[in-house]
Amino acid sequence: METSNSVFSLNGKKVVILGGSSGLGLATAQAAAAEGARVIIVSSNAARLQNAVAELPGNGFGMQCNLSDEASVKQLFEEIGTLDHLVFTAGESLLLSKIADTEVATARAFFDLRYWGAFTAVKYAAPRINAGGSIVLTGGIVSTRPNAGWSIGASICAAMDGFTRAMAVELAPVRVNLVSPGVIRTNLWSSMAEAERDAFYGQVAAALPVRHVGEAGQVAQTYIYLMKQPFATGQILVTDGGAVLV
Repeated sequence: METSNSVFSLNGKKVVILGGSSGLGLATAQAAAAEGARVIIVSSNAARLQNAVAELPGNGFGMQCNLSDEASVKQLFEEIGTLDHLVFTAGESLLLSKIADTEVATARAFFDLRYWGAFTAVKYAAPRINAGGSIVLTGGIVSTRPNAGWSIGASICAAMDGFTRAMAVELAPVRVNLVSPGVIRTNLWSSMAEAERDAFYGQVAAALPVRHVGEAGQVAQTYIYLMKQPFATGQILVTDGGAVLV
């Protein structure tokens, strides 16, 4: 059994971050690179990918891929080869809509990337993960604390919770965990008007025990922890400023 401190280090590890060109993914890529990891960020947006790579320290680089297309994801991991850690943070701004106003086709489309994209990535990455490696997925606290209008988001997050636990058992000894954030100041909320978004952040911050919404760099440390922690698998790690309490 590996007992040295190297098991807790990302130095020299190959970390692949899907959805790594913005938000939580980019913050995690930056944090991993700062710890000496060899980071590959993957996104479907070429311009955003180029800008993100420029923000990475060290030897990080980017790859473009449509994460909703199985053939593209399969080819991606064939090109990447072996890796140590897979992080999945990909997702567009969620639609907040009551079920009576939601088209079923629209709801299905959100699952294509956020759930099926993760499913496909895990399928093709898992056989290539080196001993001691891990997969870290992304969900959210709305699976347990939804508000009106969150049918799609809550359903996706609940599906990701179950998928994480199932994969931790099926893919062992590869570790599989999930980060469950609360409200984080990222482009997830970009569909809201600026004034509306600021008011939303203020309302959430006032209700939280920590009295502020989260920042991407803060939540990135949760992904880093789960990659480095060799005795955690099948876990849903909530990072929400205390939102589930209030």
